[in-house]
Amino acid sequence: MRPRQPDNTKSTSKPASDESQKLQKVIAASGRGSRRQIEELIAAGRVTVNGEVAHLGQRVTAAEEIVVDGTAIETGGAQVPQVLVLNKAAGLVCSRRDPEGRSTIFEQLPRLQGGRWISVGRLDIQTTGLLLVTNDGALAHRMMHPSTGLDREYAVRVNKKLEDHEIAQLKAGVEIEGETMRFSDIRFYNGSESNFWYHVALLEGRNREVRRLFDSAGCTVSRLKRVRYGPVILPSWLTVGHWASMDTDDLKALYKMLGLARAQGSLQKVKRSKVAKTSCLIPYPKLEKQSRRAKEG
Repeated sequence: MRPRQPDNTKSTSKPASDESQKLQKVIAASGRGSRRQIEELIAAGRVTVNGEVAHLGQRVTAAEEIVVDGTAIETGGAQVPQVLVLNKAAGLVCSRRDPEGRSTIFEQLPRLQGGRWISVGRLDIQTTGLLLVTNDGALAHRMMHPSTGLDREYAVRVNKKLEDHEIAQLKAGVEIEGETMRFSDIRFYNGSESNFWYHVALLEGRNREVRRLFDSAGCTVSRLKRVRYGPVILPSWLTVGHWASMDTDDLKALYKMLGLARAQGSLQKVKRSKVAKTSCLIPYPKLEKQSRRAKEG
């Protein structure tokens, strides 16, 4: 237990109030890592608040100057988390800035009044389809972390139909450049001649993993589109190159599935035409079981 500080000891901590939040929560929301990782940074003395070394359990407000490893954190005040569902077009990169001057997904997103957009994972420049973007770093980290167990589903067009033994091998695992890669599921959809469509799922989504796995089976991928990320699906009505803001009910359900508490604050207004027309979520039994176990624990 941390001893109470004497009255004559200067402290940067603030009294708990509706406007203050735990320091690690504020930093995690900026996308710097999970709360556990941020706690380690604080314990190591790598975080300062208003020029003084921070301590675990400290609470801060939007007016504080927070610096991690010499870099100021943009808190932007408390904001209700938002998630944008983007149907990424080919030719766009997922980096915030591209050294080669190529267009990025961030150029088409609405400006935030505070904070910044964080992409939940990435898609390579030629891959299209579902990409999630949020202003909540803790949500992005939870969805991307392997321990959460979210799989990704892709629609893939290749130039040949796979044999049963090839499908079995791709599910069992293939060693590629010293790494073992595999699909958690692979199903034939339709096709003929030199255009065959498959739906595949995998857990980690390492760099060009789908393309590399099909290449190991002698297939050339001519189209690759992500259609699902965990419980979030790409709506059929969302056209390529456009985005929609996940509605409030879906946000509540997603946070509940992930076992995360939603921050309270001001919600940036989004035009009604930009809010998702239908639900973007599907049942995800694995997460629902985890959520129930967490409550029981």
